[in-house]
Amino acid sequence: MTKKAKVAKVEAVKPATIVADNSNQAPAPNKSTKSSKAPRAAKTSAHKTSKQEQVLEMLRRPDGVTILQIMDATDWQQHSVRGFLSGAVKKKLGLKLLSDKDKDSIRTYRIKTA
Repeated sequence: MTKKAKVAKVEAVKPATIVADNSNQAPAPNKSTKSSKAPRAAKTSAHKTSKQEQVLEMLRRPDGVTILQIMDATDWQQHSVRGFLSGAVKKKLGLKLLSDKDKDSIRTYRIKTA
């Protein structure tokens, strides 16, 4: 077989085109129709304080706050509270965090105010 014959044979064999038969499927929904979801309710004017804001308010108390008190208020675990104090309060917000132990060896944390 010559080179021209091989090329002619390859060109003569073309891949078959597959056409999908969608006659059994439901028609596609019209994109212009509105969703059946109910519209969202307007936000209320009362501001819900986040857990971060709640903890920062507790840390601003003159007598401070214990890790246990923060855990009770936020439902966080002890390692999460420590991570928040280290990461968010000290590093991200750049606040001066003071730590004191009382006579019963209970540690309290507070933010140093100017």
